[in-house]
Amino acid sequence: MYRPFYRSIAVALFFCFSCGVATARAPLVLLTDFGTADGAVAAMKGVAYSISQDLLIADLSHEDPGSIFAGAYRLYQAEPFWPKGSVFVAVVDPGVGTGRLAVALETLSGRFFLAPNNGLLTLVAEREGVKELREIDESVNRRPGSEDSHTFHGRDIFAYAGARLAAGVESFEQIGRRLPSETLVTIPYRAAERKGDAVTGVIPVLDSHFGNVWTNIPKSLFDELKVALGDDIRVRIRHGDRLVVDLVAPYRRTFGDVPPGRPLVYVDSLLDMAVALNLADFAKSYGVEPGLDWTVDLTREHP
Repeated sequence: MYRPFYRSIAVALFFCFSCGVATARAPLVLLTDFGTADGAVAAMKGVAYSISQDLLIADLSHEDPGSIFAGAYRLYQAEPFWPKGSVFVAVVDPGVGTGRLAVALETLSGRFFLAPNNGLLTLVAEREGVKELREIDESVNRRPGSEDSHTFHGRDIFAYAGARLAAGVESFEQIGRRLPSETLVTIPYRAAERKGDAVTGVIPVLDSHFGNVWTNIPKSLFDELKVALGDDIRVRIRHGDRLVVDLVAPYRRTFGDVPPGRPLVYVDSLLDMAVALNLADFAKSYGVEPGLDWTVDLTREHP
């Protein structure tokens, strides 16, 4: 006599569970330069949870990257490891409140990015390809009651629109009018290249906690030099025309392959070339900083 009652409860629970899953359709990943000393990031998350409390929200980084290009690299560093359909809200936005566009990008890899149109999407667009670019329609995708706020678009526009997209409240096509792909602002930078027995590139960021110097020189390009593990590499680092570092270091797999305090050239976690000191801070020791005006030359040393 109790079976119909329990069956009804089971069906109700199933539909409630199904509704909860359908509400949060994709992860929402946040990148800002706001820091965590105040309530800015928490406010963004609160706005997102007001759209759906079932959202999965993750922090990429909230440290100040130092430049828009460095922010673009942080996004480039993390996004390929997230599943198709993930929604990234990226806010490094010195032009907040000005005439710069707020845009939403769908890449050919099937991920979504909401950001100011200031170059922050340069590297993901280059690597993943642009499937579609749209302007975020602020008449729809703005937190209600925020119309007089002009300096916190991360909370009032990007987090709000990103949460609506991630939760399935609106589709990408509903986020705003379609834009030509060439509307996307990109930051010009020096691509890695080979010159004889050397490869050269820039320093987009540092491995900030350890002071390792990361480059945009891919291992595939470095491999063209026919260097074997253990071979010596001459490392020259310049800031503009000024030579800052000129040393010879072995090409090794990992830091512990050289004595403490000694330099090495290695392949970083993004399969690009990097320079480090074992158990020490290379950047601080040699006065190296990140930036598009910092270049690295790696030259094969012949015996």
